[in-house]
Amino acid sequence: MSAQATETRFRNYIGGEWVMPSGAELRPNQNPADTREVLGEFPRSSEEDVARAVEAAAEALPAWRRTSGPQRSAILTKAAEILERRAQEIGEVLTREEGKTIGEGVGEVLRGVQILRFYAGEPLRPIGENYASANPDTFLYTERVPVGVVGVITPWNFPVAIPIWKLAPCLAYGNTAVFKPAELTPLTAHLITEVFAEAGLPAGVLNLVHGPGQVVGEALARHPKVNAITFTGSNAVGRHLYQIATARGAKVQLELGGKNPVVIAEDADLAQAVEIVTSGAMRSTGQKCTATSRVIVAEPLLKEFTEALVERAKSITVGPGIDPATYMGPLVSEERRESVLRYIEIGKQEGAKLLTGGEPLTGPEHKHGFFVAPTVFADVEPTMRIAQEEIFGPVVGVIRARSLDEAIEIANGVDFGLSASIITRDIRKAFHFIRSVEAGIVHVNSETAGAEPHVPFGGMKGSSSYSREQGRAAMEFFTQTKTVYLDLPPA
Repeated sequence: MSAQATETRFRNYIGGEWVMPSGAELRPNQNPADTREVLGEFPRSSEEDVARAVEAAAEALPAWRRTSGPQRSAILTKAAEILERRAQEIGEVLTREEGKTIGEGVGEVLRGVQILRFYAGEPLRPIGENYASANPDTFLYTERVPVGVVGVITPWNFPVAIPIWKLAPCLAYGNTAVFKPAELTPLTAHLITEVFAEAGLPAGVLNLVHGPGQVVGEALARHPKVNAITFTGSNAVGRHLYQIATARGAKVQLELGGKNPVVIAEDADLAQAVEIVTSGAMRSTGQKCTATSRVIVAEPLLKEFTEALVERAKSITVGPGIDPATYMGPLVSEERRESVLRYIEIGKQEGAKLLTGGEPLTGPEHKHGFFVAPTVFADVEPTMRIAQEEIFGPVVGVIRARSLDEAIEIANGVDFGLSASIITRDIRKAFHFIRSVEAGIVHVNSETAGAEPHVPFGGMKGSSSYSREQGRAAMEFFTQTKTVYLDLPPA
C-alpha cells in the first residue's frame, strides 16, 4: 500500500495529484463488523472540489481521446495485473470496510481483474462500420467517438466491481472521468484509483472526489462540462440526478433497485432450491440489487420447502467477514440495520408470519457491529410492502402460487425488473418463464444474484434507465456515433 494509503487522513485525487479538499471536514470510515476500528478519515468535499476535478478531466480529454487504442489497452492490461497482484490486500480492505465475507471480498477484486482484461481488448476491436454509398466515389463509414467527461457515481455494496465495470469502458473508449464513490466505502475507491495511477494513466484522465451525494453527486450532475453521468444506487437518488442532468442535455445511465423473485416449480429439486435461495438471499447480507427477496413456491412444495429453508437459515454462521468460517457478515451501517429492522416490523404488522430471525444479534462477536439474523417470512401476500419494496438486507418472503402462470404474475407484479430465477426440471416451464418474466436478467436453476462480466447487465421497468452495462453493450453509453462521408477528389 502506498504512503498515502497508510495515513489516517485521506485526500482526493485530482489532476494526477493527491490533494486536500477545499474544506476541513472529514468523515471517519468504520468497520461495520466492529465499529471500534476506524480505517481512516475521508474528505467531505465541496462543489469547489468537484469543479476542480471536472476542469482537470476536461483538460486531459483531448490528449486521452487521441491516445491510440493499443496504448489505452496496455494501460488497462497493466491495471489488471496490478489489481490481481494486490487482490488479497484489497479484498481484505473491502471486507473490513463493507462487511462482506473475505471470500466474497477477494472474489470481487478478481472479478474486477476479469473486467479490466475484457475492456483492455476493446480498444483493439472494431468500433465502426462501412456502408455502401449511392456515390461510387464516396467512402461512407461510421466511427465511435468518446462522449467526453463522465461523472461516475457508485454504491457501497460492490465497491470494487461496480466502479471498475464503469471506469474500465469509460477509459477504454477514450473518455475521462470524475469518480464519486459511496461515503461508506472510500478506502477501496482510493485503492482502485491507486491501481490506475500506478498503471500509467495520464494525469487528469481519472479524478477521485470523496463526499456526500447531495453535494458531490449533484455538483457532477449540474456541471456543464460533464457530458454524461453513470449511476448505480437507490431509485430516489438516481431519478433525482437524472432530472438534474437531463435537464441540461447530459447523457444519463441508471442502474437502480430490484425485488427479485425465485419461482420454485413443483418439480424442483428441494435441496437445490433451498441452497439457491439461501445463497441468493443471504450472501453479502442480502445487500445486492440482484439479491433474492421473494420466493414464489408451487403449493404442493410449499410446506416442505419452507420448513427446509427455515432450518437452513438457522444454520447460517453470522459474524465478522474476515473470519473464513463466516457465511454472512454485518449490514454496512447502523442506518441500514435500522432500515432492515423497520421492514421486519412492517412485515409482522402486515400479517406475514415471522419464522426465524428478525432481530439484531448481540453476542460477544456481534455487539460492536451491525448484525441482523437471517430472516424468513411465510404467509406473505404479493401486495404487502415486504413483497413490493426493496429491503436490501437478509430478509426473504415466501409466497404461495397455485400455478406457474400465477407465479409469473406475482413475479411481474412489482415496479422492479432486474433479475429473476426459476427452479425446475421441465424445459417447457423454463422457457415459458423466460419468455414471460419482466426482468433484464433471467436465471434457470441458479440464484438471482450473479452476472458474468462480458455480457450485458441491466434491468427493466423501475430497475434501470433502459440502458445496459458490461460487455460490448457498454459502448452504447460511453461513445457516440460519427458518420463520415469521404469523397474522393477529382482525378
